[in-house]
Amino acid sequence: MGRPREFDDAAVVDAAMEVFWSKGYESTSTEDLCARTGLGRGSLYNAYGSKHGLYERALRRYAEVGFSAQAEILNGPGGVKQRLRALMVAVIDTDLGDPVKRGCLAVNAAVDAGGTDDVVAEQVLRQFSRFETAVFEVIARGQRDGEVAADVDPLVAARSFVSAYYGLRVLGKVVRDRRVLEDVVEGVVARL
Repeated sequence: MGRPREFDDAAVVDAAMEVFWSKGYESTSTEDLCARTGLGRGSLYNAYGSKHGLYERALRRYAEVGFSAQAEILNGPGGVKQRLRALMVAVIDTDLGDPVKRGCLAVNAAVDAGGTDDVVAEQVLRQFSRFETAVFEVIARGQRDGEVAADVDPLVAARSFVSAYYGLRVLGKVVRDRRVLEDVVEGVVARL
């Protein structure tokens, strides 16, 4: 029987997530991870197998936390359009308030490794698909309630929304003019 872990797994994964989010996978060294998590190299590798194994765990953690926040807004009070707008405005607030301009870890992972790392690409795709399904359900419910036009295809609308949402995450890394970002929001919501 192995020794029990003497560290808080969730805290280590959260700390690693912050490093990967700030520096990117390729630029993050094992030394960076050890310094931020407080683990030695041996403990890190024994617990997570590799830098990549810890990166996968960090991406899953990011997806869990992010989806929880998205779902809270999507399932919150107000009409469908109001909730969809609120979700996009929350992203604008987050990105404009981040002095490091980290953007979205999932988008960063998709761009950095998505084309060359099948495991990361699949993990990010699952996150995007889960979000798309949640948005689809909100739009379809809005259509049944009469808030969304009957001629709108809810799946197409959800895909358009998700694309604009993640596009905002990319724009938020370089665009500092809030009005530009809000115009994207209004254009997407107006199509419903």
